[in-house]
This record gives sequence, C-alpha cells and structure tokens, in this order.
Amino acid sequence: MTTFFATLREQRWDDHRYYHQSRINQTLHFLSALGFLTAYSLVLSDPATAAIIGWVWSMGTRQSGHFFFEPQGYDEVNHATNEYKEAIKVGYNLQRKVVLIAIWLASPLLLLISPSLFGLLEPATTTQQLIDHVGIIWLAIGVGGLIFRTIHLFFLRDVQTGLVWMTKILTDPLHDLKMYYKAPFYLMRGQLIDPMDHVAHEEEMKAAV
Repeated sequence: MTTFFATLREQRWDDHRYYHQSRINQTLHFLSALGFLTAYSLVLSDPATAAIIGWVWSMGTRQSGHFFFEPQGYDEVNHATNEYKEAIKVGYNLQRKVVLIAIWLASPLLLLISPSLFGLLEPATTTQQLIDHVGIIWLAIGVGGLIFRTIHLFFLRDVQTGLVWMTKILTDPLHDLKMYYKAPFYLMRGQLIDPMDHVAHEEEMKAAV
C-alpha cells in the first residue's frame, strides 16, 4: 500500500505541474469538481441525471480548460515540450480525449438507430424518458472509458499503475477542490498563469536529495 499511495501522489503531482498551469483551467477544474460531487451524490438515486451533470457540466468545464486555456507550447517550468508531455501522460491525452468526446457526442444517435438500444431499454414515449435514456448511455460511456483505460494501463505499464490511475480519477473532484479553490481569486486579480514557484521548489528539493 505504501507504493500505491506514493504512485498516487506522483500521478497527482505530475498532473498538476504538467497540465494545470492556467488559472482559467484551474478555476474550471474547481467548477468541474463541484459538478462531479453533485453527480456522485445522485448516481445511486438518479444515475441518468448524474451522468448528464457529469458530462455536460463537469466534463464540459474540465476539458474546455485543457483544450482552450492550458498553454501547449514549450513548458519552461518543467523543461518539457508539449509533445513529450502528451506522450508520457498516464491517462487520456488530448488525442485520446478527442476520440472519447466524439464517442460521447455521437452516442445519442444510437437511439435513432434503435429506440430500445437493441433491446436494453424500453423505447421512450416522452421527452423526459428520452433524456433519461441519453443519460444512461452517457453513464455507460463514462464507466466504460474509465475501465478501458485502467485495463489498458495494466498492459502498457502494470496493474498498480492502472488501479492508481482509476483511484486518482474517481477522487480527483475532492483533490481539485483542495488544490484549486484559490484559483478564482488569483484569476480575478488578473493572474492568468500560475507561476508554479512551488513546482520549482519541489524539483530543487528532489535534486538535493
């Protein structure tokens, strides 16, 4: 368990220093975390609504931060190119996210092909039922995407890396609240990029050890 939590800390640290330098992105992650926690609270009682909140609110804010606001040039803080960071990313890099988002956007079309989703659902007769069906599909895509990448990492890296990544993803909302609750205040002061002084200090400490 010691190595498990050490790997979890490492994945979280790399995720922060490599992919969350924009204060706008940090703020959007804070808002995304609030949405995910709302979705978590509903997943047992109303899974369809939980999935819709998770994808539309939480994933919408979260991924727009990565795609539109996070710097994608040379990373002076970590002395790394964006291509290098994308290649070593444990989870979904931007290319994989494009595929996942495309699947999410196209998935409601399945109900046009088969209103019963090939016998898995009762065909919707009201707008609310149709929305619920879309939510259920989106929930399946979310769970499927999580499980697929976790198992994929079993083969690319090892079992522990996959399980750690899955744990990280599921607990990211709580961690993001802790990490980025101050981001909106920095943003209101006009600071668009986190200077990441703590990252430089952390790397200096590692080098000294």
